[in-house]
Amino acid sequence: MICSMTGYASVIRELLVDSSAGISGNTHTASISVELRTTNSRFLDLNFRMPEEVRICELTLREILMNRLSRGKIDIRINVQRSEPVTMTKSLNRNALLQLAALECSVLDVFPQASSLHVSEILRWPGVIADSGLSASLLCDTVIACSQQALNELINSRSREGGQLATMLLANISKMEVIVGSLTPLVPELVTRHQKKIIERLQAALGIAVLDGSPKIVSHEEIIERIRQEVTIYGVRIDISEELSRLGAHLAETRYMIKNGGRVGKKLDFMMQELNREANTLGSKAVAKELADASMMLKLLIEQMREQVQNLE
Repeated sequence: MICSMTGYASVIRELLVDSSAGISGNTHTASISVELRTTNSRFLDLNFRMPEEVRICELTLREILMNRLSRGKIDIRINVQRSEPVTMTKSLNRNALLQLAALECSVLDVFPQASSLHVSEILRWPGVIADSGLSASLLCDTVIACSQQALNELINSRSREGGQLATMLLANISKMEVIVGSLTPLVPELVTRHQKKIIERLQAALGIAVLDGSPKIVSHEEIIERIRQEVTIYGVRIDISEELSRLGAHLAETRYMIKNGGRVGKKLDFMMQELNREANTLGSKAVAKELADASMMLKLLIEQMREQVQNLE
């Protein structure tokens, strides 16, 4: 199936966190939410908004999204909320403290004159304060799991919308094929109609010349030759067989790409340009109302398709 570039998905997961290692010794919950919003774009544009504590997941999330999405502007919003006051959930990470102390001793061995760390500096050191008993690995794993679930829902949403767009596009293609098919037998009729008009006008002009007593300076054979030339010029001018042939081929290829599915947004956008070019050429050769109306209707249907094609991945 073809997929739309617009979609939305949101996943919220509650974690039961045991903070018995901390000061409070209580059990509480942490809520992790992942929200994905996508809109149309020429390329793949990823925009992350997340707390710093889960920034470590960004590289993995980028790889996951890039493997399954090819186009669109994707806004990724990740939130982490805890159920209890922050003052009740802070505790010291003893392993991090021991590692920091070992590092400080190693530095002092090389630089004995260096000053020791203050308590405030130690507390600000990354990883020293354990928050809510929620480990970084558990938090990252949960964020990735939520993101994968949200991505699956997003792709399903984009696929459903893409199916609706495909139905509309195929309906427009059928209408255009009917128009193209109706023009093919119309051209000989237009030529014949114009030939009759030329003959009538020339005969009327010759009749007026005779009534005015003007000398006859044009022979019958010359008149017939002039009529033949006018009809030939007109026939060349309104020869739209090449345009109709290309329109038919482009419509068939467009129908094939839509039914074949996949990431065809850019290809279909190119086909819309080709269809519009042929419709414009057809309009420039429109020496009859039927051709002008057909060209206008074709361009209207193509414009409707072009607007929707720009939303496809």
